[in-house]
Amino acid sequence: MAGGSQRPTPTPSLSGVLGRALGGGLVMAVALGVGTAVGPALADAVGVTGFVARLVPAALVSAVALPLVVLALRRRGGTLEDIGFGGPGESLRALLVGVGVTVGSAALVLGAGTAAGLLSWSRPDLPELAGFLVTNGVVALLLEALPEETTLRGRTWTALRGRFGGLVSALGTTAVFLVVPGLSTVVEAGVAPLVGGTAGPVGLAPGGQNPVDYLILLTVFGLMLVTARTAVRRAPLCTGIGAHLAFLTVNRIVFEGDERGAGWPVEVSSPDVELLVPVYLLVAMAAFAVWRRIERRRGDGGTAPASVSTTSTTSTTSTTSTTSLSRPAASTR
Repeated sequence: MAGGSQRPTPTPSLSGVLGRALGGGLVMAVALGVGTAVGPALADAVGVTGFVARLVPAALVSAVALPLVVLALRRRGGTLEDIGFGGPGESLRALLVGVGVTVGSAALVLGAGTAAGLLSWSRPDLPELAGFLVTNGVVALLLEALPEETTLRGRTWTALRGRFGGLVSALGTTAVFLVVPGLSTVVEAGVAPLVGGTAGPVGLAPGGQNPVDYLILLTVFGLMLVTARTAVRRAPLCTGIGAHLAFLTVNRIVFEGDERGAGWPVEVSSPDVELLVPVYLLVAMAAFAVWRRIERRRGDGGTAPASVSTTSTTSTTSTTSTTSLSRPAASTR
C-alpha cells in the first residue's frame, strides 16, 4: 500500500493448525490403507503379476493422497507451491540434492562398515541392478516417497510451521509420521474384507516388525526428512522426496537385495549391522543442516517468486532458519 504499512499476517488458530496437521497424517493413513487393501485385489482381478502388480497399489496410494491434499489447499486458496513444490528446474535440483546427500552419507557409513568387515559386496549384475533401480524407484515414489512427503513434510509441516518454530514443527510432524503406519493397518483391516482381500495384522508396525525398533528408526528417519525438507529454499519438498527415495533404495539393496532381486548381493556379518542405518541417517541429517547454512549464506533464492502466496513465502523462508534436526525411517513396505 502506498504511504502505509501492510497489516501483519494473523497467526493461525491453534485448532485450525492442529486440524490441518493431523489431517495430513489422516490422509496418508487412509491412502496407504486403501491402496494396500484394494491394490492387490484389483491386480488379481485384472490378472497382472510382477512389477505391474506392485505398481497398482502404489499408484492407488498416490491417487488417493495427492488429490485430497490439492483439494484441501484449494479450499484455502492455496497451491502445491505453498507446501514446498516448485518449478521443474528447481524441483529437479532439489531432488538431486536429496538423493546425493543421502546416498553419499550411506556410502560413507556403509563403506566404513565394509572396511571393518561388517559387510561383504559381490560383483553387481548391472542389467539386473539397473532394472531394480527403475522398478523400485517407480513403486517407492508412488507408494511412499511422493504421498508421504506431500501429506506429512508438506501439508503437516507447513500447517505447524505457520504457528510454531522449527523444532516444535519438526517434532510434531514426526509424531504424526509415527502414527500413520499403525493407523493405516486399521484402515486396511476395515477395507480388505470389502474387496475380498486379507488384511495384515493391525499394529504399530507393519508386517509384524518389532514395534519398538521400528518406531525408533522411524523417528530418526522422520527427523532426517524434515532436515532435508528445510535444506534448500526452492522446491524444498523435493529434497525430502529425493532423500526418501534414496533411503529406501539403499536399504533394499543392502538388506533385502536377495528377496527383491536387486542384482547386487551383499552379505552382512550379523543382524546388528542394521544399526548402521540410523548412523548414516544422522550423518545425512548433519549434511543437510550444513547445506542449509551454506544456502542461507549465499542468499540463493532469497526472495520467493511472485506467484507464491504469503503463506508459502512465510513457511518457505522460515524453514531456512530452522535449527538442525534429525529423523528416522525404515524400508518397510
